[in-house]
Amino acid sequence: MTVIRQQDFIDSIEDALQFISYYHPLDYVKAVEKAYLKEESQAAKDAMAQILINSRMSAEGHRPLCQDTGIVTCFVKIGMGVSWDKTDLTVQEMVNEGTRRAYTNADNPLRASIVADPAGARKNTKDNTPAVVHIDMVPGDQVEVMIAAKGGGSENKSKMVMLNPSDDIAEWVVKTLPTMGAGWCPPGMLGIGIGGTAEKAAVLAKESLMDPVDIHELMERGPETTEEKLRLDIFKRVNGLGIGAQGLGGLTTVVDVKIMSVPTHAASKPVAMIPNCAATRHAHFHLDGSGPAELKAPKLEEWPEVTWEVGENTRRVNLDEVTKDDILDWKVGETVLLSGKMLTGRDAAHKRIQTMMENGEGLPDGVDLTNRFIYYVGPVDAVGEEVVGPAGPTTATRMDKFTDMMLEQTGLIGMIGKAERGPATVDSIAKHKAVYLMAVGGAAYLVSKAIKKSRVVAFEDLGMEAIYEFEVEDMPVTVAVDSTGANAHETGPAIWKAKIEELDSELAK
Repeated sequence: MTVIRQQDFIDSIEDALQFISYYHPLDYVKAVEKAYLKEESQAAKDAMAQILINSRMSAEGHRPLCQDTGIVTCFVKIGMGVSWDKTDLTVQEMVNEGTRRAYTNADNPLRASIVADPAGARKNTKDNTPAVVHIDMVPGDQVEVMIAAKGGGSENKSKMVMLNPSDDIAEWVVKTLPTMGAGWCPPGMLGIGIGGTAEKAAVLAKESLMDPVDIHELMERGPETTEEKLRLDIFKRVNGLGIGAQGLGGLTTVVDVKIMSVPTHAASKPVAMIPNCAATRHAHFHLDGSGPAELKAPKLEEWPEVTWEVGENTRRVNLDEVTKDDILDWKVGETVLLSGKMLTGRDAAHKRIQTMMENGEGLPDGVDLTNRFIYYVGPVDAVGEEVVGPAGPTTATRMDKFTDMMLEQTGLIGMIGKAERGPATVDSIAKHKAVYLMAVGGAAYLVSKAIKKSRVVAFEDLGMEAIYEFEVEDMPVTVAVDSTGANAHETGPAIWKAKIEELDSELAK
């Protein structure tokens, strides 16, 4: 009988969550490097360069890869020969305690994103608890833990379907993936769970994402099972869609496809698909009674030496002087460097502004959006001499329902976020001759270095969802929707899907 100390388990959870907040799994880094080297789409190549640079910076600075430090998911497999030194805490409570300590660590505080009463008040729990914990009793005398921090942008794109037994799973994936947009921050991984019941398929999909990237090794040796054949089929067909990094069009949309399956009812074929984003974060360790887990830090030499330089035609913009007329000649796909002052705002701030406008109160004191840009972001708290913690963009589509009101009533002329906008929002942007700019999701620490000053100007009670004023210098963004309504997230993938089909046709000759 192996005795596991509760404190060792809690310490290991805390250490693992800190570790994955700033260390990408190296297998993912190598996979993105491989994709970067072969990429022919300049927009996608630039996005992957920023992801790789951000990854190295986070590893060096021990600061989060992404401002969305995730909801904790933990798979705990407890050997039947294990006992605990104390019984006053459940496994769920021990995971929660490790999570609480990790997310409130003074040296590297992680953003608290978990809200209680999700159907009502949605009040932040302040320490990112509770975690989502899956517990299995297994043979043996050790405790195995697989733990991940999953961002909302990618988690929100999860899909589930009850297929007929004769239906083609790969066909459903290829049909469904384009409907997910780019809010899951490709290039990433797809986890697919098959079988069991609906909820079991979803758990399988999530657990499959804990495995290392190995699709190229599978290609070299060849598939031996139904699942391996399906992985390769989906991998090829998904990358053939041309969605590319950040949804801008390119050769690589996924760096791997993972599949787990279990038996199911003869009348059923439950399938769940969950993507991992560019901030893929997970760790795997065992406890054998000898003490807490030791996670070996990777060497910085393992990261590729990637640089990113702006092109000669890059547009430099002073946000303190820009007018509505100035943005009319900005073109979709163009790289822009922003300097000057911008305001921030996410879901809660937009909702409160809408309520104030409907009540005739106008904008809150200190907030003037005339000829201004708003950045969809909820930053991590600053530490030491930082102006702000990692501050990458959040998924812009969540603000779509507020956009027409904001453009119509506040004087706003531009928005900055990640991923695509919905058709009605694109129409509104064109109607109001505004612009939508895209920052790279998964490059939060890199983006934060462009922010030179930060202060809260309204709704301080909303915490990371408050309205801040950022003063930035040379913050890189891409024109994703210009004032005519031209949309990079439609044109880019369409162009690259056609190019990939052409390349495949030439190779087949």
